[in-house]
Amino acid sequence: MLVILALAMVSFANAQKGSVLVMGSINYSSQTYSFAGGDSEQNVFTFSPKVGYQFHQNWTAGIEASVGTIKQENFDFDEQKTNTSSFGGFVRYTQPLNQTFSFYTDLGLGFQNLKRTAYNNNNMVGREKADGIYVGVTPAIYINVNKGFGLNFNIGGLGYNTLSYNNGGGDVKSFDLSFGQAFSVGISKNF
Repeated sequence: MLVILALAMVSFANAQKGSVLVMGSINYSSQTYSFAGGDSEQNVFTFSPKVGYQFHQNWTAGIEASVGTIKQENFDFDEQKTNTSSFGGFVRYTQPLNQTFSFYTDLGLGFQNLKRTAYNNNNMVGREKADGIYVGVTPAIYINVNKGFGLNFNIGGLGYNTLSYNNGGGDVKSFDLSFGQAFSVGISKNF
């Protein structure tokens, strides 16, 4: 962290009006739970790219997407695989604090879907499919490391999600307030 901060202190370029923003994040997590009846393991992988155009010194608009896979094994079934994807747009307001640090807030809106398949003894025992929308507000800090290349840090956000299951299952609506409960690091480059 000290090396990153030292690199950030010697940089002098900020994003300029008319530049193209390319950023993204990768998430991987693995969890194992032990119960009296057996173990449960879950592996999650998500890739979330964004591309935007900075049309004003403080404003950027663009598109965002996300693809993910969740694999879960437990004593109820051999394997359950969930594929998620989303696609939408975002608007970002950026307030430079100095030539190195900026504060920004992203407002994202788009469509999402989920496909889940469960297997037992190598036989498919269930399949679910759902579609919905998402809305999210994410405040973050940007550290300009060198010539428009930077690191993005956030500690949560505010979100609303819906999913409607096609197989007659229930509809899901969720509201998330995760300030201080989440932490993510991403990279970005302004061209």
